[in-house]
Amino acid sequence: MADHGQTEFWDGQSGPLPRGALTLVDPRTKEMALSVTSFNNDSLFNSLRKYNHFSMLLVSKGKGQVVRDQAIYNFKSDCLLCFAIYQPFMVKPDSELEGVLINFHPSFFCLFKHRNEVSCNGVLFNNLYDTPVVDLNPDEMKGLSVVTDQMKREMQNRQEPDPDVLLSYLKIFLINATRVKMEQRSGGSVEAGKLPSTLENLKNAIETNFKTLRTPGDYGELLHISVKALNKASKSHFNKTLTSLIAERLIIEAKRELYLTSKPVKQVAFELGYDDEFYFSRFFKKNVGVSPQIFRDTVGFDKLTA
Repeated sequence: MADHGQTEFWDGQSGPLPRGALTLVDPRTKEMALSVTSFNNDSLFNSLRKYNHFSMLLVSKGKGQVVRDQAIYNFKSDCLLCFAIYQPFMVKPDSELEGVLINFHPSFFCLFKHRNEVSCNGVLFNNLYDTPVVDLNPDEMKGLSVVTDQMKREMQNRQEPDPDVLLSYLKIFLINATRVKMEQRSGGSVEAGKLPSTLENLKNAIETNFKTLRTPGDYGELLHISVKALNKASKSHFNKTLTSLIAERLIIEAKRELYLTSKPVKQVAFELGYDDEFYFSRFFKKNVGVSPQIFRDTVGFDKLTA
């Protein structure tokens, strides 16, 4: 196992699935569409991982810290941890760790295309300004556990699991988890979205100008606040530097374009404000770990329309 300073990639082709994984294979691509893996230690997560799938850890036992995009968050038993495609994460438990890992590929369920059915993008995944941790009360934990058990039974007890049945279970899981997270957001805490006005203004400014304003200084000038004050506020409330926040917002948009469209990489770069395609590709690879073309080849438009 790699040490904590390395990032391990798993693209569905570079090696076997985790031991004990229950797997649905996409007959078109011969690759993993959905997998459910029970775990009773941290061996799957004790080094930085990036999957070309969406990943969800339903933690039934354990507490500690989770690292996502270099930011650190605390978690405890009865929680859900959610990570987007090729998003680096690592779990550092302080005690025994048990739960279930669910991975699903966008060719099996595309969050963007099905956003009217399941609006979890920006809530469970790609939640730039929020924590990846969804705390669950006993009833919420039981409800999500029942759904994962139904997934397991479908995969264990049938020679050929029914993709439509499994897709229904996945949608139920995502809808219920999204409802919990949305209720927490409206509950009045900082994590719930009640940001100080300075941070709300910063968030709105990034969402409006991320294609044209690239540096902390740009936002300091726009908001008439010192870069030092903005950085301090960003670290305090978003758990990341302002530079990271700006870069992550650009990456989310770049992934969306590569994921959903057949636009040439050069056009994607231009629409994001990059005149130099190669500079954009270096920026993307630095932040995602793979080039824009490899990202598209493993999760993007061609796969979704295969």
